Amino acid sequence: MRELEGRVALVTGGARNIGRAIALDLAEGGANVMLAARADREGLEETAKLAREKGVRAEIVTADLTDPAAVRGMIEAVQKAFGRLDILVNNAALRGETKIADITIEEWRKVLAVNLDAAFLATQAALPLLQASDAGAVINIGGLTAYTGAKNRPHVVAAKAGLDGLTKALAQDLAPVVTVNLVSPGLIETIRGGSSPIEPDHHKKHTTLMGRRGRPEEVASMVRHLAGPNGRYITGQTIHVNGGVYLP
Repeated sequence: MRELEGRVALVTGGARNIGRAIALDLAEGGANVMLAARADREGLEETAKLAREKGVRAEIVTADLTDPAAVRGMIEAVQKAFGRLDILVNNAALRGETKIADITIEEWRKVLAVNLDAAFLATQAALPLLQASDAGAVINIGGLTAYTGAKNRPHVVAAKAGLDGLTKALAQDLAPVVTVNLVSPGLIETIRGGSSPIEPDHHKKHTTLMGRRGRPEEVASMVRHLAGPNGRYITGQTIHVNGGVYLP
């Protein structure tokens, strides 16, 4: 089914893992995709190559999503390449584990900037394009620990909890033209690297009702649904994709 034919999606953090899976599922639905990351051009190019194999256009852009000017440049790149934007997926994230006594104000602000400020900045910059669409959708990607808490992650938990609140606020501000929802993955099998190559401590302490870890593609399928024509009556919601590890 190509229910997203003719649509354009921007996926931040699109170089690998959940971001890549989201981009490829949207492409499978027929959406052209712009893929963004701070610096991983190799990963972006690989995702773009895989997306093009599904018969859609795919472009890449690198940008520091904590910099308002860079975010505006990213949206301008979308407009220049495609002339429109229908779907914004705020997936870029920065995680890590640091004891509260050891978190510097610089680290605190950096984590909040990537996980929370970036979603605000991207949505704000994309508003004219999203509101010009007849099916504008913003999907934020949250995290399990915003609801369960986690040891040595006060900065990450605070940022992801803020993203939940931002989603509810934006849903009210942008209705009925643009839907805004949050998908919260939990215990997903991903390839870890960069600033957090080690499996987080909270992953070791939780088990799912399904008896397994989730796949990035299972998160992506929910994002695709929310971005599509059958998701137009869903807004302001947090949807958990976690195999029952957390039951709200």
